[in-house]
Amino acid sequence: MKLYRFLTGPDDSSFCHKVTAALNKGWELHGSPSLTYDPLLGKTYCGQAVVKEVEGKDYDPSIKLGEQ
Repeated sequence: MKLYRFLTGPDDSSFCHKVTAALNKGWELHGSPSLTYDPLLGKTYCGQAVVKEVEGKDYDPSIKLGEQ
């Protein structure tokens, strides 16, 4: 089964650490990163899709993707 997550966060080192942690848990980058700017807050936010193959499981919406 393939799992999908879309990681988001502010454009700072915390986002890079979030993606790095996912990569070190076996997730793989999927597609290009994205950026968006919130003019009201004056902040830029990042997003990156990641995927992971997991064996022996059937999909269930209650799966906690961050714990995989």
